[in-house]
Amino acid sequence: MLTYCVRHVLPTHASMLNTTQRRIAPVLRHTRGRCSSSRSEDVDQVRTLLQLCQDRYYISPGQANADLFRRGTSCSYGPLGMELRRNLLDQWWHSVTRSRAQVLGINTLSSSKDRETDGGGQLRMLESENLKQILERPELSKEQILQEVQALLQRSPSVRTNLLQGALEQFVPSFELVKRKLPFGLAETGLCFQPSDGSGCLTEFTQTSLVWFCSSRSSSHWLDHWARQRLKWWRKFALSPSDFSSSDVPEEELVEVASRGVRITYSFPWGQEPLEMLWSRGDAELLQTHRGARSKLQLQNGRKSIPHILSVTGNMDRGVMAFLSNSLQLLKREDSKQRLHQRKVLKLHPVLAPVKVALDIGRGATMELRQVCEGLLQEFMEAKISAWPGYLETMPTSMEQLNAKYDEMGVLFTVVISEKTLESGLLQVRSRDTTIKETMHISEIKNFVLRYISAADNF
Repeated sequence: MLTYCVRHVLPTHASMLNTTQRRIAPVLRHTRGRCSSSRSEDVDQVRTLLQLCQDRYYISPGQANADLFRRGTSCSYGPLGMELRRNLLDQWWHSVTRSRAQVLGINTLSSSKDRETDGGGQLRMLESENLKQILERPELSKEQILQEVQALLQRSPSVRTNLLQGALEQFVPSFELVKRKLPFGLAETGLCFQPSDGSGCLTEFTQTSLVWFCSSRSSSHWLDHWARQRLKWWRKFALSPSDFSSSDVPEEELVEVASRGVRITYSFPWGQEPLEMLWSRGDAELLQTHRGARSKLQLQNGRKSIPHILSVTGNMDRGVMAFLSNSLQLLKREDSKQRLHQRKVLKLHPVLAPVKVALDIGRGATMELRQVCEGLLQEFMEAKISAWPGYLETMPTSMEQLNAKYDEMGVLFTVVISEKTLESGLLQVRSRDTTIKETMHISEIKNFVLRYISAADNF
């Protein structure tokens, strides 16, 4: 069943004519004023990254899909991109829910017929066939068509543009759960919609949300705390941490209810883009959501004050793009015939890397080597280490080509099983980051990888 998502307010005829307008490419918009050589390098780097993401199954092929991904919206992900996004969301969830004692997870509906606050009622979802029937009725005048469409919109459920309203609606039962004591927070992840710039089409993105409830006196302190914590989290997984930064939102750019804001941004080749926004929102939205129930919003100690709200919202699709951009290294290398090539490596953080180990076979009895690989693959799976079964590849490929492929995939280690493994249990392990090859006993490889990832996570 086809559906349309439309704005709650009907567009004018002039705005309808602009629905085919395309967004200006970010690369051109943000590089204005740079020298031409720098601009060309930036464009080449973006093009290289997007092509690599398609070639190595981070995103699905196609220019339209690549454009969605570059703009920080939810696109069609490939297997590796989906795993990277899942790893990133898992790390976000752990960092938020385990950093403070009273952060509770929630899951709210993505659509509602009653949502009317903070953008929730601005976008409506309706069936295309119902709209078509109204527009094709010849007896209706323009005014009657507008009235019919308005009525249809009023009956249609709204779609969310953020996760804030769901947390506000969950406040009262959650407040009771924590014995009406502050501070505490509600965390959630989910898909949200946003109007695109000028195209007339909506796009969706994966949002993370922490809504923190605290006293009015401590709200400034908590905003500083979460701003430091969030910037530290983004930089933890970065190859170049300085590309991530935070800054106060200028007063003229504050959202209507906010007294203060902080943005965390990433410096893409085309310019800075926000990854997370932090707002000190006061208590107005909480009072509006729970009109007539003020007593349920007050603290257990009898104080009449209402909790203040801090919101921390992130765009994890743009976060995926940021870490891929940050991890891409273009290096020069010579092959075995002294020919110069460009080595492309995705040096993703070990915790985020979609594939930790690739298993391949060298010279020797193929059947026996494959059995060893299958046993080792099962061992990795039981230890929850994502492994790539390269030994199943039937096309003959040199180790040089395999290493180049795995570097572009971001694989941490390449393990080669050979005749030596059958004879003495020794195998060869190559590191993505150092390209150093070392010999290790097969019984040690699992614990070696686990220790490596754990050390990187705790660094």
